[in-house]
Amino acid sequence: MQVMKWSALALAVTAGTTQLAFASAQSESKGFVEDSSFDIFNRALYMNRDFRNGASNGASTSANPAGYREETGLGIRLLFESGFTQGTVGVGVDAHSLSSIKLDGGRGRYGTGQFAQTDEGRGDDTQTEVGGAIKFRVSDTVLKYGNQFVASPVFSTDDSRILPEVATGTYLVSNEIEGLELSAGRFTGLSSQVQTTRDDFELKSANIVGASYAFTDNFSGAIHAADVEDYWKKYYGNLNYNLPLAEEQALNFDFNIYKTDYDDEYSADAFDDNTIWSLATAYSLGAHKFTLAYQRSSGDRGYDYGVDGGGTVWLNNSVQFSDFNGEDEKSWQVRYDLDMASYGVPGLSFMTRYLTGDDITTSSGEEGKEHEWNFETKYVIQEGAAKDLSFRLRHAIWRANDAYNADYSADLNDTRLIVEYPLDVL
Repeated sequence: MQVMKWSALALAVTAGTTQLAFASAQSESKGFVEDSSFDIFNRALYMNRDFRNGASNGASTSANPAGYREETGLGIRLLFESGFTQGTVGVGVDAHSLSSIKLDGGRGRYGTGQFAQTDEGRGDDTQTEVGGAIKFRVSDTVLKYGNQFVASPVFSTDDSRILPEVATGTYLVSNEIEGLELSAGRFTGLSSQVQTTRDDFELKSANIVGASYAFTDNFSGAIHAADVEDYWKKYYGNLNYNLPLAEEQALNFDFNIYKTDYDDEYSADAFDDNTIWSLATAYSLGAHKFTLAYQRSSGDRGYDYGVDGGGTVWLNNSVQFSDFNGEDEKSWQVRYDLDMASYGVPGLSFMTRYLTGDDITTSSGEEGKEHEWNFETKYVIQEGAAKDLSFRLRHAIWRANDAYNADYSADLNDTRLIVEYPLDVL
């Protein structure tokens, strides 16, 4: 990690001798209004999580909960992003409104993670939250303060339901040197996907730094670190290499690793730690892609995340239901993707994958085992009035032995139908 860091900086200095001569993004600013955009993003989600072998809902407060969770919701996001004022220091604002509407769901079926729960134990019919951020730009460096969506390997807001998580804080991203991106941030609030408060996670503070560098067009690396108060210190590294073989053929190698040192306020043992890494190899052949991945967890506990964002799990074996991140777990994945554009149906794609994990340390002392099968198909309308309207069907079957059922979840089938329609108003 240290060697990669200094190599990136040395190459960045060399690259910067020519890059700095070109115009920056701020020097090409057209103005606050002229560069602004306004988008409306609509997402409808039907979700059914069916617990097997007589297991109960687990999330419902109903006296007679169903053996499954089933809800349908509509999320509407309004996002305004201004341009930057002209001059050495550009100033702009971002603003958003997030609204959810419950289309179907009952007290006995509550719990898919789409809605807040009312006093009666049902999903809330409607919810709305608004937020905004002020931003500044100098050259190719942007500083943003306020409510925002974040995509860092060590602090990543989740967007797996009808509405995303929203973080509150300060985030700096710099792209002054071609191929090198530097980032740093401090966040003091995180709103979940089912709440409208600023910080229902009760995040005290999360300080993050990161760097990514494209060594060549086909090889890149990244290092990131985070300090989440009263929880952990987390470090992340990534290497990605793409090897073109022939026309419409390529090999890709993707390596990800997290090292987490837990605070005693969180784990009750100041020396608890976890290391988890994954390596995936993908072979692309025209419309087809075949992927094989291996993931390994070691340490005193499994890999934890959530207060630093529900998306902070940039690992190859993090899939629809399970992350395969148990204590001491070893897992394998085999995956196949098909893009039907090559067969005359642009916009249509399929994916299937199978994962199995074992050697999991459980509270009972018995070895835990799990496996998951996923199937997904998606179609995006390519032209006409409904251009970019998409339909996506996802299905997962997850099973585990009794030892891991007791610690993690009952066996289940997870089905989701997602309809998305983005509209560019400005």
